[in-house]
Amino acid sequence: MLAAIAAEVGQLSEKAQLLVAVMTLVPVQPYLPSKGRWNGRPSKHRQALATAFVAKAVYGWNTTRQLLDRLRCDTQLLRLCGWNSPRQLPHESTFSRAFEEFAHTQLPQRLHEAMIAKTQHDRLIGHIARDSTAIEARERYPAQPQPSPKKKRYKKGRKANPSTPRAPRNHIEEQRRMTLPDLLAELPRDCSLGVKKSSKGHLNYWRGYKLHLDVADGDIPISALLTAAKLHDSQVAVPLLNMTSQRVTYLYDLMDAAYDAHAIRAHSRSLNHQPIIDPVQRQRTIHTKVPVRKNARKLKTVLSYEPIPCELTPAERQRFRQRTSVERVNARLKDHFGLRSIHYRGATRSPLKPCSLSWP
Repeated sequence: MLAAIAAEVGQLSEKAQLLVAVMTLVPVQPYLPSKGRWNGRPSKHRQALATAFVAKAVYGWNTTRQLLDRLRCDTQLLRLCGWNSPRQLPHESTFSRAFEEFAHTQLPQRLHEAMIAKTQHDRLIGHIARDSTAIEARERYPAQPQPSPKKKRYKKGRKANPSTPRAPRNHIEEQRRMTLPDLLAELPRDCSLGVKKSSKGHLNYWRGYKLHLDVADGDIPISALLTAAKLHDSQVAVPLLNMTSQRVTYLYDLMDAAYDAHAIRAHSRSLNHQPIIDPVQRQRTIHTKVPVRKNARKLKTVLSYEPIPCELTPAERQRFRQRTSVERVNARLKDHFGLRSIHYRGATRSPLKPCSLSWP
C-alpha cells in the first residue's frame, strides 16, 4: 500500500506514513453522513475535510490556519487528503463548519471505537490502567444556577408521628444499577474549576475539563470520557468499567487511590475482573476511658486514632507498576496531539480533536 502511494505522490515522510496508516486502518467514508441531492448550494466534500482534520492531529498543528497554509504549499499532503489543486481548497469558515458537524455527530468517538473493535477484539488484555488528566480551556464559567427555594419551616417540638430518616444511598451504588447511556447522560460536561493533588502533595488548579482514559497494555487507549473539571474521578469509574468491558476482554483493573471504594471493587469483580487499587491510608477511632484526675472515680473518654493496616501484596505491587502506561498516554496526547492548547469552546468541540486518540 505504501509503495503504491509513494509511486503516485512521491517519497513519504514519517508523518505522511503515519497518516496513510491511520486512514488505511479506519476509513472515514463509511462513518460520514450521506448527502442526498438537496436544493441550494452543494456542500463541500466531507471526506477530504475529515482526512485534513486527521492530518492536523497527526502533524500536531494547533489551528486550522496552520493546516491551510501547509496544504497550499505541500502538494503531497494535498493529494493525500483528496484534493488535486490548491484552488479546490475550501475557505477556512467551511473547515470550521465541518469541524462542528464532525464534533456533534461524534465522528472521532465512532472512529476510535471502530479501530478498537477491529484491532483488539481477539486480544486478551492483561491490564487496564485508569486515570484522568486536566484539560485547560479558554472559557468562562457558565451562568450561576438559580438559588434553591427555601425549605418550609416547621414549629419546634416533638413530631406527632416520629419516623427515622432514610440513610442516604451511595451514588456509586446507584450507578451500578443504571445502563451505560443513562450513565453517560448524567455526567456533567460544563466548564468548571478543578483541583488535583500532585504526587508531591501540592494542589494544582485549572479551569476547563477532565479527560478520563482507560489504557491497555502497549499504551493503547480503549475508552475516553470527557467531564467537567469539578467531578471526582471515582464518579466516572463505573461508566468506564462498563464501556471498556463491552469493547475488550481484560483481566486486571489498575487504579490509584482516588478510586478506592468498596462499590468500585465490587462492580469490577461483578464484571469478572480483578481490581488492584492503591489503598487510602485510613484510621480507626479508639475510645479510651481514663480518670479525670489521679485517684478520681469520674472517668472521661479520650479519643485516639490508629492507622488501619492496608497495603498491596507483593504480587499486586508488581502489577500495579503497569499503571504508568496511562500517564504516558496523557503526556503523548498533550505533547504530540494538541491536547495542551485548546482553541475551541464547548465540551463537544474542544478537547476531543478528530482522531486524536486513534494512532496505530
